[in-house]
Amino acid sequence: MGEILLAAKMTHVPTMLMSEQPGPVKGKRQAAIDGHLEIASRAKALGADTVVIVDNHWVINAGYHVNANHRFKGIFTSNEFPQFIQNLEYDYQGNAALGDLIAEKAQAKGVYTLSHQIDSLELEYGTLVPMHFMAREHEMKVVSVAGWCTVHSHESNRKLGEAIREAIEASDSKVLLVASGSLSHRIWPNDDYAANNGTFTISKEFNRQVDLRVLELWAAGNWDTFIKMLPEYADLCCGEGSMHDTVMVLAALGWDKYTAKAEIVTDYFPSSGTGQTNVILPVQ
Repeated sequence: MGEILLAAKMTHVPTMLMSEQPGPVKGKRQAAIDGHLEIASRAKALGADTVVIVDNHWVINAGYHVNANHRFKGIFTSNEFPQFIQNLEYDYQGNAALGDLIAEKAQAKGVYTLSHQIDSLELEYGTLVPMHFMAREHEMKVVSVAGWCTVHSHESNRKLGEAIREAIEASDSKVLLVASGSLSHRIWPNDDYAANNGTFTISKEFNRQVDLRVLELWAAGNWDTFIKMLPEYADLCCGEGSMHDTVMVLAALGWDKYTAKAEIVTDYFPSSGTGQTNVILPVQ
């Protein structure tokens, strides 16, 4: 029987890659990289063989989608930030059976979901950045679930999250489950970026204050309060992808019955106007 061994909310900012390259960002994101390595180390110690990543950089406009290829190999350049992520080589094994099972369980709940094995369907950088660093510590199979859901409700996200849990439990996979995305996500306007040292600052103090309060709630295990404020938080603070990644993972962990205290493994930091962190979500 499969199980979720560990869950996490993880940053995927491109500056993590730039932090290991010559230039003004070199070394500046080491804490975030260390957080990825720590999460992978914990997953390895628990015996995880697969990571399921809900990717807030995979945008979808109809239905839900799972990238369930048997293998992912290629060279990635970001369409969004080609100056930040270019020619990133990757080669990871997939878990097609688990991806198919996620879609099957979601369909049974009335949530239209397709699982794909298409060689030309690339991974997005919300999956590739965490995998790039975690693979140094522990090699795992990967399944990517689209998390930037433009016309989807939190309620259907919740059902898909439940389906992810049911699929894992019906499989033989030992899983690290990841919500890949930021907290608040208001990127600096282009004309204001340089003047505000945008790479290292938050675009709205209101967003920073609410982000910090959210992390306090998570660390206290006060998930019921967070769920109550989640729709407004996603709206007013521009939660990345409307926080669909977080909804799915929290639903897989038990939704309002989840009471575990989160462990912040990377202190909160601003990046390009957004709020970022790495947080471990223990499984009850």
